[in-house]
Amino acid sequence: MRIVEPVVEIEKVDYNKIMKNLERASRTCYRSEDKITEESYKTLLKNCINRGHESILEHEKITIRMVCDIGVYKDLTRHRHASFSIESTRYCNYGKDKFDNEIKFIAPVNIEKGTKLYQEWQTSCEEIEKHYIKMVELGATPDQMRMILPHSTAAVVTMTANIREWKHILSLRCTKHAHPAVEQVMIPLLLHFKENMPEIFGNIEYDEEFIKNRYAKIVEME
Repeated sequence: MRIVEPVVEIEKVDYNKIMKNLERASRTCYRSEDKITEESYKTLLKNCINRGHESILEHEKITIRMVCDIGVYKDLTRHRHASFSIESTRYCNYGKDKFDNEIKFIAPVNIEKGTKLYQEWQTSCEEIEKHYIKMVELGATPDQMRMILPHSTAAVVTMTANIREWKHILSLRCTKHAHPAVEQVMIPLLLHFKENMPEIFGNIEYDEEFIKNRYAKIVEME
């Protein structure tokens, strides 16, 4: 058994180019392409968003790759206008060398490490892995063994959404109403977008009381 931290990888993109492409698409409506300058997208995108004219944001997309727990991706896959490719517990056999003969778990962000409650969680995961490996030895298939895997099981998820849908997802999944494990991966993603595309994501609120040192790590895709 191995406990791993959640990570969010973001594809390498030119954020200014994305916003300029969105501006160009928007100006089609007014045939005002001649108004484009080096920084004209900043005002135009803000005005479009303030007027609720957000369909233009669907012209660009961003892909991320996460290491998260099963519970996180179960929540995120409820969003219809996004695409998901998810590590399959039906076909991945964690008792094989490919997976280092162990199950990887994400530590629960809402249970303090070092407490009796955390120890109980860890012991439960150790027991599950023990029984999983025993099922491997008995010739079970991953399709059968997945029935005992808990929400804490780590999985790799590739997720793609257009900019408008990312706004929608992050506006819902970065608040106190979201599960803490979802906040853990979505808040740092939102902050990354706020920094790089403030004209689009700057007005999205988030749970500022969430402990910052528990944010998932943000890295660029290789």
